[in-house]
Amino acid sequence: MSVALITGSAGLIGTEASLYFGALGFEVVGVDNDMRRSFFGPEASTAWSVKLLEKALGPSYRHVDTDIRDRGAIAEIFTRYGKDLELVIHAAAQPSHDWAAREPLTDFDINAVGTLNVLEAMRLHAPEAVLIFTSTNKVYGDRPNELPLVELDTRFEIDPGHTYVHGIREDMSIDACLHSLFGSSKLAADILVQEYGRYFGLRSACFRGGTLTGPLHSATELHGFLGYVMRCAMTGTDYTVFGYKGKQVRDAIHSNDLIRAFHEFYKNPRVGEVYNIGGGRFSNCSVIESIKLSEQIAGRELAWSYTERNRIGDHVWWIGDNGKFESHFPEWAMEYTVEGILKEIHEANRDRWTR
Repeated sequence: MSVALITGSAGLIGTEASLYFGALGFEVVGVDNDMRRSFFGPEASTAWSVKLLEKALGPSYRHVDTDIRDRGAIAEIFTRYGKDLELVIHAAAQPSHDWAAREPLTDFDINAVGTLNVLEAMRLHAPEAVLIFTSTNKVYGDRPNELPLVELDTRFEIDPGHTYVHGIREDMSIDACLHSLFGSSKLAADILVQEYGRYFGLRSACFRGGTLTGPLHSATELHGFLGYVMRCAMTGTDYTVFGYKGKQVRDAIHSNDLIRAFHEFYKNPRVGEVYNIGGGRFSNCSVIESIKLSEQIAGRELAWSYTERNRIGDHVWWIGDNGKFESHFPEWAMEYTVEGILKEIHEANRDRWTR
């Protein structure tokens, strides 16, 4: 029996991963207690995703309603499956800058201590499994804002002569900059995953994503950029742009493209690896550009307002360089652009969001 343990299994990445690896013949053990509802309210609940997984995968999916902060419960899960565990995808997290500042202890306990719970249980009970951790580009803090940027009509762009013109690499420093409390807790988790790889030999990787998105996202204002823009366009909900004239740039990767990258790493794992992963130059947009695209696809105008106050630690320009990952796994390539992602979000959620 090959078991894939996926924390945050009802979230965007967890759901996509559960469906993907379940289809490959894995028995999927999903750990999720719908904390997203606690973070962001009923509209962000992932309960619908659990039903989707149970229907799609049937007996191949077992849902465990457990909090990753519960060290004993996590250890018990790893003890139960032990050597049958081949893959662990740790996607459970508190994902919001703004929410982290409201409850710093909760944020750190989930993101950092929860990750330590998973790592230690894996070290003791499933050391041969492959571990994939969904980290974030926020581990670099606001250091990207020091890059030389040029203001264009609808976006900021990097100086074309800069070494990061093709995207920000993993060699960017993480020191002496503002991270936000969320970025700090995720950075602690990121370093722990690296350390358990290098110190204990766990085959592990941190995937530092930018905007991770797709039709399975329970999008809300504080988390889920592209999904929430489209949701506002479809439902007539007012949207607020926070700072930088709406010209801040994000690269966006579809959850399926990301899970296929996970699969490549699983097939040929390394120890304590770190990858920037995202839409790169292939798939990126500014906030203003995303609004215009969403209006075109939804066929209606989006009512939006602007506030000069940007979110603390927010990036003015983030386009990551996938070059390191692509050099290690040359068979992987992205399929979805921003426009394709938004079209799929629109079609997949037409009934759910507009009924």
